[in-house]
Formats: sequence, structure tokens, C-alpha cells
Amino acid sequence: MQAPQKNSYDVVIVGGAMYGSSVAWWLTENADFNGTILVVEKDPTYEFTSTSHTNSCMRQQFSAPINIKISQFAADFVKNFRAYMGGDTRVPHLALQSYGYMYLADTEAFAQNLREAQKVQQAHGAGTKHMTAAEIKAAYPFYNMDDIVAGNHNLIDEGYFDGNTLFDWWKRSARERGAEYVHNQVVAMSRVNDRIESVTLASGEVIACGTVVNASGPRAVLTSRMAGIEIPVEPRKRYTFIFQAEDPLDRDLPLTIDPSGVHMRTDGTYYLAGCPPDDDPAVDYDDFVQDHAIWEEKVWPVLAHRVPQFERIRLVNSWAGHYAYNTFDQNAIIGPHNAVSNFIFVNGFSGHGFQQSPALGRGVAEWIATGAFQTLDLTPFAFDRIVRGQKFVEKAVI
Repeated sequence: MQAPQKNSYDVVIVGGAMYGSSVAWWLTENADFNGTILVVEKDPTYEFTSTSHTNSCMRQQFSAPINIKISQFAADFVKNFRAYMGGDTRVPHLALQSYGYMYLADTEAFAQNLREAQKVQQAHGAGTKHMTAAEIKAAYPFYNMDDIVAGNHNLIDEGYFDGNTLFDWWKRSARERGAEYVHNQVVAMSRVNDRIESVTLASGEVIACGTVVNASGPRAVLTSRMAGIEIPVEPRKRYTFIFQAEDPLDRDLPLTIDPSGVHMRTDGTYYLAGCPPDDDPAVDYDDFVQDHAIWEEKVWPVLAHRVPQFERIRLVNSWAGHYAYNTFDQNAIIGPHNAVSNFIFVNGFSGHGFQQSPALGRGVAEWIATGAFQTLDLTPFAFDRIVRGQKFVEKAVI
């Protein structure tokens, strides 16, 4: 464990993975903020974080306009990464592999939902096209379309990117600009009325703070309970499989969302597939045990049905990771608590976290620096909606 250099910080961020580092970096970038930052991370290897298990996917195919705008900013950020990082020549150029998402509908009701979503996306500048089964088959002959009615597809700024490089540079740049990272753990908080006055570390130090940011991923509720706050976020297990095809496709495979819930896409010279389990309970925070029956009994049969060339494939690698799953409405919780004014949430992304991290990290930094969201209005994600029982409706949740 490392002790911090000071006994008081303007901002203490609990969790130093993708969101902790995004908020830290955006704070150093914000001209309205000149305070001190402490990032407390219990595992500096990040081995078991959601960040390390991400598939780094990005899509604009949401039903809520604010989610579309968030991803549009993310696409711009990735494509202009070096420029956003101040033109630092050490920073690599990142590619956004725009193979697109392909949502497939097997019922007319599902197809109608896709049509409605496409209209919303198009109205907000997304390049989504609604396609008939015949149009999809013409563009991607390898699909079996016998049970498909229609689909939505977007080849503009939608696909996947190298998210871990983005994370690494946020962390590195934030530290170079003065944010202090320590290998430690917040184990308690002192709350006086509507404010958190201090946090206590596992190594014994009591650190005074102006603002606390909960960037604890699937462990968000453990952090919030130290402040006397309940938050509907729990770890849900998600499975990823990397496989090689004996008969590879003659073109890129879009990130295909099969009606079964299985998704698949090109992954370099290999292919990637994933899915949630049919029985999807909360799991222990340290449970990353794989269920190999999911590959044999669910994923492989779906792959072979949807893409007959995938009847002969070889599993190369696989892992289980955790979604920070918002059980209330599967969307982010952003900004201050309604009663504890200096306790800030960046939680509950339910699988959308990497693609939303540029915009939401920026928005949280704006709130801390100025008391308001400046560039995108993120108030629909406020904790207060949970208090009111008013869900944020997003139909396109994977």
C-alpha cells in the first residue's frame, strides 16, 4: 500500500481504471479547475477490472438521443486522439474500425422497433440504414437469412477501437499533469450532514476531500455504502470468445447482434463472439470462473446457424468479465447525489462504459469544476431519477 503525499485533496477518485482515469485527465484539461487530485486504486495491475476485459466496441445505434450524441463524441475523440491529447507526438493515432453493428430482427415487431430507432438515429446525424433481409444478404452473402425479417446497419463511426491505449494515455497524462495515483483502498468515509468530509485508507491515513468520485465499476455499491448511499449496481458476468474459422469470410464481419442475444464480429485475423448467460444473476466480485458449456451449448450453435461457414471453427481464447450492471434501467448514473452534494457518481454503465467514457468523463469534470454540465446535458442520467422511480428508457441495450 502507498500513502498519499498530502492529507487533503480537492478531489478524491475511488477507482483508477477507465472512468477514474477519464475523470482525472479531463479535470487536468479543464481550465476552470486548478485543484489537487488523488486517485485511489486497489489493484494497480487492473487485472480484474472491467477495463481489462472490455471488447472496446462503439455504436451510435441507440434509441435515446443523448446516448447517440455521447457515442458521436467518442468517435470523434478516438479518431482525433492525439489532437485531444494536446498534440503530444508520443500519443499514437487510434483507428476506429468501422465495421458497424448489424442488428438482426426475426419478427415483424422487432423489425418495427429497428425502423423507429433508425429514424431517431438518422435525425441526430447517425448513418444507420434500415435494410431488408434481401439487402443484407446481398451485402453480406455469408449470413443465413432464412429466419430474419430485417436489420439495421451503420458503417460510419461504428465498430471497435483500441480502448486500452486510450485508458493508458489518460492515466499517464493525468499523472504527468499532477494527478496523484496511489495503490491503496478507501475503506471508510466520514459524512457530516450533506457532505463527505474525509476518506480513510486501508493503510490508515484519513484524507480530507472537497469532492469524492465513485469510479468503482462493479464495486460501486461498496463505495457508496461508505457514504450511507445505496446504488442499484451489481457485477454481472459476461463471456467473450475468440475463435478462428477454417473457412474465413471474404469480407469483414460487422458486429452482428443475433436475435438469440449472441454477438459476433471480426477481430483482426480472428473472430470474437460473446453473450450473457441465460441465467443472469449478480455474481461475487471476485468470480471470474468461466462456464464452458455456454460456448458448446449456446454460442457455437448460433454462430454456425447464422454464418454457415462457422460450422468449422476453433476456439482460441476466452474469458469472463463483469458488467457494472445498473439493475434499475441499465444506463449510466452520472453526477452528484441528490442529498450528499459532493459525492459524484460515474457508475452503472451496463456494458456501454468504454464508448461512453470520453463524453461522460468530460461531463463529470465539468460538473466538478463549474457545478454544471457544459457541453452535453447529462442530467437525464442523474441519481435523482432513481429516487423518483423514473427509468431512463433505452431500448437498444445489449
